[in-house]
Amino acid sequence: MWGTAAEKKDKNWGSVFEDGAYTFLGKGVDFKGKAKFDTSVRIDGHFDGQIVSQDTLMIGESGIVKGEITCETIISSGKIEGNIVASQKVQLLKPAVLIGGVRAPSFSVEEGVVFHGMCDMGVSGLEDVAPETGKPAAKFE
Repeated sequence: MWGTAAEKKDKNWGSVFEDGAYTFLGKGVDFKGKAKFDTSVRIDGHFDGQIVSQDTLMIGESGIVKGEITCETIISSGKIEGNIVASQKVQLLKPAVLIGGVRAPSFSVEEGVVFHGMCDMGVSGLEDVAPETGKPAAKFE
């Protein structure tokens, strides 16, 4: 449905759709507001607002999200402008663009992705002091 099995494996989309329970915001659809999902979500359209999901959020190459995202896992090939909080992982695939902060225990960026922001992977044991200056480090908000 979304491409060949090899393409699904390469893009890490396939395993998310295997159970058949997901929500889809298609190309050409614009949504503004707050959305909460209990299942996986794929966005190929435009979303402006807040997304909360207990599962995986996938953003296709044509997808554009402006706002705050809180999910278990985020896999994106699209454009995101805003902060992301993921309880499991954030994966950015070429040609993704992310302008904003990331807070997740696992964060991967494929070559060719544009990322402009801060990343907090929750490393414990580090002081909140920038080593070069001795001043408090920038806080992620």
